[in-house]
Amino acid sequence: MALATLLEPLNVLVASIVALLSTVVYRLYFHPLSHIPGPFIARITSLWLYRLSYVGTEASTIDALHKKYGPVVRIAPNDVDISDGAALNPIYVKSGGMLKDSCYQNFDIDDFPTIFSVIDPAHRAIRSKAVVPMFAPRAIHDAKPVIYGSVERMVTRLEKEKREADGKPVDILNATRSLALDAVTAYLFGKSYNGLEEQKLSASEFVDTFVAVGRFFYLPNWVFKIVEFWAGRLAEHNPQVWKSIASVDMFTSKLIEETKIDEHEPGNTYQARLLNAGISRSETIAQCKDLMFAGTDSTGMNLSTIAWRLAEHPDKMAKLREEIMEKPDVDAQSLPYLSAVVKEGLRMSMANPTQLRRIVSSPGLQVPGLPFIPTGTSVGLSPYTLHFNPEVFPDPHEFQPERWAEPTEKMLRDSIPFGLGSRQCIARTLATAELYWGTQEIVRRNLLEGARAVKKKVEILEWFNSKVKGEKIELVWDR
Repeated sequence: MALATLLEPLNVLVASIVALLSTVVYRLYFHPLSHIPGPFIARITSLWLYRLSYVGTEASTIDALHKKYGPVVRIAPNDVDISDGAALNPIYVKSGGMLKDSCYQNFDIDDFPTIFSVIDPAHRAIRSKAVVPMFAPRAIHDAKPVIYGSVERMVTRLEKEKREADGKPVDILNATRSLALDAVTAYLFGKSYNGLEEQKLSASEFVDTFVAVGRFFYLPNWVFKIVEFWAGRLAEHNPQVWKSIASVDMFTSKLIEETKIDEHEPGNTYQARLLNAGISRSETIAQCKDLMFAGTDSTGMNLSTIAWRLAEHPDKMAKLREEIMEKPDVDAQSLPYLSAVVKEGLRMSMANPTQLRRIVSSPGLQVPGLPFIPTGTSVGLSPYTLHFNPEVFPDPHEFQPERWAEPTEKMLRDSIPFGLGSRQCIARTLATAELYWGTQEIVRRNLLEGARAVKKKVEILEWFNSKVKGEKIELVWDR
C-alpha cells in the first residue's frame, strides 16, 4: 500500500512526460502543417509567438524569418505567416474573405463584440449596415467644413506651440491624436471631444490602454480574460489611467443619453443610427468607444509620421507646397504629389504592423507556387512584411513619394494600410480625408519650415496597434 502510494506521483509524472513528448513529436512530424518550415520552437509551442508579441518585436522578427525560410513560415503549431501578396485575395477578398481568428475577440469592449472585433459576419452586418452610409465618399465630402475645422485648429495649435517652444522639442503626435479624436467625434457623433483644447489629450491613457491589449493579442480568449482581470486590478493604482478612462466613459455615456431617436429616420449621427437599428444603449456606448480608440490611434500615428517625414525631407516638402499653392481650389485627393506623399506615409507609418489573422476555410488554401495550407489553420499577412518588401518597393526604408507616380500592380496590391476586403477598416474614407486635409493644411501654412526631427528614427513596439517608444514624435524648429 505504501509503495503504491509512492508510485502514484511517479506515474503521473511519467504520463505527463509521455504526453508532452507525444505532442512534440506529433507537431513536428505528423501535424498537417509539418511540411511548413519555421523555427523549431515555433513548431512545437505558441509560447514563442506570445513572447514576440509581448515584447513588441513580432513583425520584424517574422519578416526576418521569411528571408530564411521563404514566403510561407510556420510561426506557431497551428499558425502560418505568408509574405507573398498573391495570397491577399484568396484570404481577405474572395467570397467575402475568410473568417477572423478568435483572437480578435480579445479586442471586445465592455464584453461587447465591436464592429472591428466581432467574428460572425451576420452580427457585424446589422451594425455596419446602419453606419456605413456615414463613411461614403460623398458624405465625407459634405462633412468637410466640420472635419477641416478640426484640422485648422490643430495647425493653429502647433503654430502656437512652435512659437512658445523657443527651440525646444514639440510633440506633434499629441496634436495629431487630438485632431483625429476631435474630427471623428465632431462629424460622427455630432459633438466634439475638444481634445485640441487640452494641453495633453485626456483620452491618451484610454487609447494607450487599448493599444497595450495588442501585446496579449494571440492569447486564447480564456487566458486573456484572466490577464485582463489582473491588469485591471493593477491599473487601479494608476490614477492617470482611470481618470482618462472615466473621461471617455463620461463623454460616451452623456452622448448616448442625449441622443434622441426617431423610428422613421435613420439618424444623422453614428450613435443614432446604431440605436435606430435596435442596438442597445450599453452596446452603442461600447461601439462609440471602439471608434474613438481606432480613430485616434491610427490616424494620429499616420499623420504625425507624414509630417515627421516631410520635416526630414525639405526638398519633398517644398515640391509638395508648390503643388498645393499652385492649385488652392483643387480637391486634395486630386493633387498627384500630395496623393503620393500620403500613400508613401501610409506605407511607412506602421500604425498596424502585425499579421491580420484569418482561419482557413474548407477545402484549404492553395496559392499557386506556395505550399498547401489545410482547413482550420490560422493564417495571415502583415503590412510590415508587405510594405518593406524590396522586391515590390525598392529601397523600402527610404521615403520616396515619387515611386507612386507610376505604381506597379504589385505595389497597388500589397499596400494595405487599412486592411483588405469586407473586414477592412470601416472608417478608411474618413481617415484618408483627415490625412489629405491635415497634410495639405500643414504644408499650406508652411508649419514645417525650418523644422527637423529630434530623432532620426521613430521606434515602435510592434503590437497590433503599434506604440511609439517614448510616446512622442517630436520636431524642433531652429531659431
